[in-house]
Amino acid sequence: MSTTATPAAGAGAALTGVVARHRSALIGGAALVALLLGAVLLGGGSWPARLAVDLSGPLGDASDWIIDNRDSHPLFLYFFGHISNAVVLSVRAVYLVLLAAGWAGVTAAAGLVAWRLAGLRPALTAVAAFAVCGLLGMWVPTMQTLALMVVAVAASVLLGAVLGLAAGLFDRVHRALRPVLDTMQVLPAFAYLLPVVLVFGIGVPAAVLATVVYAAPPMARLTALGLRGADAGVMEAAASLGATGRQRLLTARLPLARKELLLGVNQSIMMALSMAVIASVIGAGGLGDRVYQALASVDVGAALAAGVPVVLLAVVLDRVTGAAGERIGAAPARGTGLGWAVAAAGTVAVALVGRFTGRLSWPDDWTVDIAGSVNRAVDWMTAHLYSGIPVIGGTADWAARFTHGVLDPVRDGLQWLPWWAVLLLVGVVAQLIGTWRTALTAVLAMTAIGVLGVWEPALDTLSQVLAAVAVTLLAGVATGVAAARSPRLERLLRPVLDVFQTMPQFVYLIPVVALFGVGRAPATAAAVVYALPAVVRITTQGMRAVDPVAMESSRSLGATGWQQLRQVQLPLARPALLLAVNQGVVLVLAVVIIGGLVGGGALGYEVVFGLAQGDLAAGLVAGAAIVCLGLMLDRVTQPAGKESRNA
Repeated sequence: MSTTATPAAGAGAALTGVVARHRSALIGGAALVALLLGAVLLGGGSWPARLAVDLSGPLGDASDWIIDNRDSHPLFLYFFGHISNAVVLSVRAVYLVLLAAGWAGVTAAAGLVAWRLAGLRPALTAVAAFAVCGLLGMWVPTMQTLALMVVAVAASVLLGAVLGLAAGLFDRVHRALRPVLDTMQVLPAFAYLLPVVLVFGIGVPAAVLATVVYAAPPMARLTALGLRGADAGVMEAAASLGATGRQRLLTARLPLARKELLLGVNQSIMMALSMAVIASVIGAGGLGDRVYQALASVDVGAALAAGVPVVLLAVVLDRVTGAAGERIGAAPARGTGLGWAVAAAGTVAVALVGRFTGRLSWPDDWTVDIAGSVNRAVDWMTAHLYSGIPVIGGTADWAARFTHGVLDPVRDGLQWLPWWAVLLLVGVVAQLIGTWRTALTAVLAMTAIGVLGVWEPALDTLSQVLAAVAVTLLAGVATGVAAARSPRLERLLRPVLDVFQTMPQFVYLIPVVALFGVGRAPATAAAVVYALPAVVRITTQGMRAVDPVAMESSRSLGATGWQQLRQVQLPLARPALLLAVNQGVVLVLAVVIIGGLVGGGALGYEVVFGLAQGDLAAGLVAGAAIVCLGLMLDRVTQPAGKESRNA
């Protein structure tokens, strides 16, 4: 065999090794050269007006055409119109069934279903949760939200299962769907509202369809994951026994993927509930509308009265589906069919008793008005905690200091940078963390923001995201490390994190408005609280997953606890920490955008204003910029997420 090419191959390998070892230095040098060239050739300033495209005219014309033809064009009459009617009829049918069952029947059904699926404790939790919804005077709004949820979750699970089935069975479909699902996963919930409003208008159909689009991706992703991860030995055994492809799917793949399928249902339910509340902005009604109207008038008591049932619904649904998932694979107990028959008969009996006694709606004299007490407490906080506290100041002082000391400098610094320097910075960071493809995607996403003409508001939003992510990572990583090293602390934090992770995004605005008023600081605080549980959990799991052999070796060499943490645990947990950064960024962005409802300004305000004033052109431009910003932030950290998932 000829060896003449060996020296050249060796030189090429050596050159590749040198480039890999000095990659950061080479990128830094190239960035410095680009910085100097940009300063000479492009100068400074914000995004040039000549490079922006004004889409308000075309989008306004398109919006006007859709509104003018919504009742006459065949596309709306024979396609979108039928979809809209089907959604309205489905939601109304479920709502009428819930009203016909009465509060006693619905509560009994919730308790009995939870008992059969998850056990006695979740059943008692479900009964107590529905009872609290009635006591707070929110029974009718709760039923409205529940009816919308039932239809949206059913459609989301069906759509996600079909897409996941195709992606799990066919590699080409999986490759085509992966970037679509990746993009949909990072889009803030507000970004889904405007397109459906443009087509379906304000109302229940738009809210349900926006919820379906938002909640279907986790079901599709987890279904595909379960089907593609089926045990190869079992599949080979089924094939060797002569089973057809359909038989292998029904008898092997789907049963093996049951846990992933139920986890997909769980995630779709949680995301649908979160979106159903946010969709109150476009006329979904129910609990979300009560929260939205109360926040708009800064009525914290009314917002809390409507927010508590939302949290209770989320906790019940999460607990029941989670416990049912843990039971999968266990041997079925005797009398399972009889148990379901007894549960159904009990539900019908309770509903009939309530109907014959004329107690279908929750009795008015069984309600408790907490709005007044909460508002009095808020007034007391305003008078005593907002400012004037010796040494530490008050919550309003903290918000003002954070705004003037952190948010304003970060925003002003980003807006001071020349537009090309921002693009260069984004590209360098993405290249250092990932590959040239992710860097190119991130730069193109930021370029699209400039072309859309919303450069300044986007940088304002970016400043809030960066500040919130910094606080989230400092608090989350420190708490996660402490929980990983202290089992007692982890047990204490677990129920708190469980509750915080099940709360919809909208609800986080209520306590921050009560504590800090309105503005950019409260929006940032809500984003921190929303993203913190995920960062804490991922950090704790990553620290606990460090190889015990490495820990024992360092201990045997005399390393102290601090040395073990700094030199062993943190380096080995790097993939999990990078995933925590990725998830923190995505979750923070979602709530910073919603913060436009409480004075967060920037892109979130543009979207809210567009929805409220019917200016869909301005709202759609801001929504597209949010999509680009989310895509850029995810791509900058996504390789880390992939690395940790592979690990």
